[in-house]
Amino acid sequence: MNRTGENVVRIEAEALRALADRIAGPMAQAFCAAVALLACCAGRVVVTGIGKSGLVARKIAATLSSTGTPALYLHPAEALHGDLGMIARGDVVIALSASGDTEEILSLLPTMQRLEVKLISVTGDPIFSGNGHKLSPLAQAAQVALDCSIDKEACSLGLAPTASTTTMLALGDALAVALADKRGFKEEDFANLHPGGKLGKKLARVSTLMHTGETIPRVAASTRMPDVIYEMSRKKLGVTTVTDGDRLLGIISDGDLRRLLEKRGKDVMDLTAAECMTPDPKTIGPDDFATAAFNLMEQKKITSLVVVDGKRRVLGIVHLHDLWGTEVV
Repeated sequence: MNRTGENVVRIEAEALRALADRIAGPMAQAFCAAVALLACCAGRVVVTGIGKSGLVARKIAATLSSTGTPALYLHPAEALHGDLGMIARGDVVIALSASGDTEEILSLLPTMQRLEVKLISVTGDPIFSGNGHKLSPLAQAAQVALDCSIDKEACSLGLAPTASTTTMLALGDALAVALADKRGFKEEDFANLHPGGKLGKKLARVSTLMHTGETIPRVAASTRMPDVIYEMSRKKLGVTTVTDGDRLLGIISDGDLRRLLEKRGKDVMDLTAAECMTPDPKTIGPDDFATAAFNLMEQKKITSLVVVDGKRRVLGIVHLHDLWGTEVV
């Protein structure tokens, strides 16, 4: 049984390799044309397909939406019974059909032509094989026809959609990611579209996690060390900022204090915060992601970061403990 599983994966991997070669070679122009058509879409991207292709179409629509392209899935059979209103002038349709001859999808073509909706077909037509294959009706009707052909299905009977749906899914992902890159879709854009769940927690902003106001440990440069230690103990963040008004001058951490005590002994108590602080400490901005804060802490082997604005005014402190709830740690 494990040999069967291995063969399935190898057949599908080979189908993906062949697809990648087409995108890099003979299908490059058509692929770029499809991305350009989607980028110019004034409405929404409507992805349609039925059966296993319909399941893949749902996923492609979801991927497009989550990467900044408004998209929806349209069931072709339901479209013929009232849902055609989901297609409007200015939309672009991506139609998935292994055969390219799916009756329910072909029945949508007159409405698409009337609305002047552009069509991208994803079919099993070996369009770029160079063997003179006659195009399917769907590929012929499309403004851009993409080739998702395979040598064989991974099913031992050669019947169940396996390699064909895998290549369709990969091609949909390729279109979505290429389109996101073309539009300059950034990490912060992704965060705005994924506010919930584990992913949303990982993309939380520092400003939503930091300690602010009276919870920020803060001393002046002239503050004597007994009062510095009291402030650190009272605020319980293992660190205190040293400020001139709101402007950050430096920090003193538990580690700094231990090292000073080992080196200077009780004489430390006669020093001021300015004499003991680490000047120009590592800081982070309020709009940075929690992941960036954690990566900086890990890199510098520290447990706290001062959050500052562009003028180095202290806005807050983010502690390693604050990141635990985000599941970054």
